[in-house]
Amino acid sequence: MTTSTQSAELLAATTLLRFATAGSVDDGKSTLVGRLLHDSKSVLTDQLEAVEHASRNRGQETPDLALLTDGLRAEREQGITIDVAYRYFATPRRRFILADTPGHVQYTRNMVTGASTAELAVVLVDARNGVVEQTRRHAAVAALLRVPHVVLAVNKMDLVDYAEPVFAAIAEEFTAYAASLGVPEITAIPISALAGDNVVEPSANMDWYGGPTVLEHLETVPVSHDLTGCHARFPVQYVIRPQTAEHPDYRGYAGQIAAGAFRVGESVTVLPSGRTSTIAGIDLLGVPVDIAWAPQSVTLRLTDDIDVSRGDLIAPVGDAPAVTQDVEATVCHVADEPLTVGRRVLLKHTTRTVKAVVKDIPSRLTLDDLSQHPAPGRLVANDIGRVVVRTAEPLALDAYADSRRTGSFLLIDPADGTTLSAGMAGASFAAEEPPAADDDAEWDF
Repeated sequence: MTTSTQSAELLAATTLLRFATAGSVDDGKSTLVGRLLHDSKSVLTDQLEAVEHASRNRGQETPDLALLTDGLRAEREQGITIDVAYRYFATPRRRFILADTPGHVQYTRNMVTGASTAELAVVLVDARNGVVEQTRRHAAVAALLRVPHVVLAVNKMDLVDYAEPVFAAIAEEFTAYAASLGVPEITAIPISALAGDNVVEPSANMDWYGGPTVLEHLETVPVSHDLTGCHARFPVQYVIRPQTAEHPDYRGYAGQIAAGAFRVGESVTVLPSGRTSTIAGIDLLGVPVDIAWAPQSVTLRLTDDIDVSRGDLIAPVGDAPAVTQDVEATVCHVADEPLTVGRRVLLKHTTRTVKAVVKDIPSRLTLDDLSQHPAPGRLVANDIGRVVVRTAEPLALDAYADSRRTGSFLLIDPADGTTLSAGMAGASFAAEEPPAADDDAEWDF
C-alpha cells in the first residue's frame, strides 16, 4: 500500500470539526490560528517562507504567525482581522475547518458568518484585560447561533507571569456569563499563542494546569455527526423526470437530507401542501438503497403521483414542522442598507424562496448587557434584533433551537439579490422562553 493511499484512508477515517475563533481586538486570534497551523505541521514551506519574508520587511526578528491568516493588505497594514479567513488542516486524529473571525464591533456580521456552521467556538481573552464588552458580545453571538461547544482561551499568560489566580478569575466570570446565555459546554484553557504555551504542546510554565492543550481539546471534543435521531427533513431541490424509453415513468425528488434519516416504506408528508404518501424508493448515486441519512444527497421516489416541486419539504408523517406565514425570529443584519418596518423582501428558507414583508421590529439586542431596546424602528449593519415577518406563501419552518439547518433563513433584497439579514426562527437564547404570538397582528397579504 502506498503512502498516499494510507494517508487518504487515514483522513477518511477521521472526523471533521468546524470551529471559529473570536475575541476582542489584539487578543491574539490570528496568532493562535497561526500557531496551531505551524506547530501541527500544517504550513507549507513556501507559505512559511512568505510569512518570514513579510515579517522581516516589517522589522520583526521572528515570523509573525498571524500573517498566515491575515491575508488582506489592509489587515496586514493595520494589524487587525477584517474578513473571515477559512483554513483547512488535519492531524492523525481529526480534520478541521477553522474560521478566523474579526474582533471589531463593526465586523460582528462577519463573526456571524464564520460561526454559523461552527460546532465549536474559541473565544480569546487577553489575560491582562479580562472579560471585556466584545468578549461578552462574542459569547452572546455563539449562544444565539447555538454553537454547542465554547472554549475560553485566556491568552498572553506570559504577560501576567503565568499567574493561576488571574486565569481562575477570568474563567469564573466568563463561565458564569456564558452559562446564563444557555451555552451548554464551556472549557477554559490558559495559553500564550505567541510563545506556544498550551496551544499544541503542554506548557512548562503552568504546571498548575492539568487540562488539555487547545489542539488536544479540538481533537477529542465529542462532535455528533449522527443526525439520524433528529427530526427528518428533506428539502426538495430538483424534480427528476427523464421521460425516456428506459425510464418512461420515473419521477424522483432530488436534494440533500438536512437532518434525520429516511427509509423505504416510510409514510411522509409533503409541505406546505400537507399531502401524504409513502417512500417507494431511495436512489443514492444511482444505486437503490433502503435507508439514507443526513447529509447525503439522494433522490426520493413516492408511491403516489402528487404535486411536489422545488422548495417543498418532505418530512415523516407525525413529525413534520408546523406550516406558517407568520415568522418570528432573531436576525443579524449584514447589509449596509438598514432593515425597516414595511420593507418588502425575499425570504430564502432551504430551497424555497418566497415574497415577504417585515411587519415589525419589536426590539434590538444590546449585546453589552443583553438588554432589549424596544421598537427601534430599524436595524443597521451589525445589529441583532427581533423581527416579525409575514410571508406570501406558507413555510415549513423549524425552530432554530431544534434545527440549525431548517430553522435558519435569509432575508434578501428583491431588487438586486443582496443578502440583508440572517435569521434564526424562534427564541433568541436557549435560556429564555419563546416570545408570545401576537394574535391581533394585521397583515396585508
